Amino acid sequence: MNTQTIYEFPLNERIRVFMRLEQLFQQLSHFMTGSSIFDKRAAINTLLDILTIFGRSDLKSELIKELERHAKVLGHLSSSQDVDNQKLQSILAELGQASRNLYNTTGKVGASVLESGLFQSISQRSAIPGGSCSFDLPAFHYWLEQSQEEQQKDLDQWMQPFVDIRIAIDLVLGFIRQSSMPKQEIAQAGFFQLALDQAHPVQLLRVGIPVSVHSFAEISGGKHRFSIRFLKPSNDENRPVQTKDDISFTLSRCAV
Repeated sequence: MNTQTIYEFPLNERIRVFMRLEQLFQQLSHFMTGSSIFDKRAAINTLLDILTIFGRSDLKSELIKELERHAKVLGHLSSSQDVDNQKLQSILAELGQASRNLYNTTGKVGASVLESGLFQSISQRSAIPGGSCSFDLPAFHYWLEQSQEEQQKDLDQWMQPFVDIRIAIDLVLGFIRQSSMPKQEIAQAGFFQLALDQAHPVQLLRVGIPVSVHSFAEISGGKHRFSIRFLKPSNDENRPVQTKDDISFTLSRCAV
């Protein structure tokens, strides 16, 4: 059982996109294992969201840059006596393999998914609220009535172009999250603010609050400074308000 609720806040656009994709991939995996028609619909909708993100930027090159940067940083640690060199070499091998897999990926990531006539028709109707009803897309309705094995085969095929991307994102975000030990802090009257060291840019903030605390963290900031407000949720139509209590929390300033 979790004793803390963790709130994360990315401090640059690259990590922000990676975290959005991380969540979408987790959602997709969850819905793909479901057996109901609505699980399959949710899986398709999530896959459409993933394709939308990939259509807006060259994420493959961004990930390769990030993997190579991580490998360079970790490579500098190999001469340190306090480092488990065997474990370090294993991590570097993972990073290298992820980079090679992305390099070997040809064409625009996810473009092959839209080559499916069925998926293409679903995509074209996705902008319309409720646009994938049975009378709009009888072919989709037919697919949803097929066996779970047939549906899973198609979903696995549509997911395949993103497998290496997902592995790379999990590696990058995993290393970033593990790059900093949490420190205990106090938010006086529910407010905390701190300036950031420009010489060592922080990529991700992680705030941990005990589940017993009846407040949530609202984080804002950029490359120069950040602030955290602890708000009490409202049970009526009023907006949440900042607590007047001093809140003890953990803070990790993550960077690789």
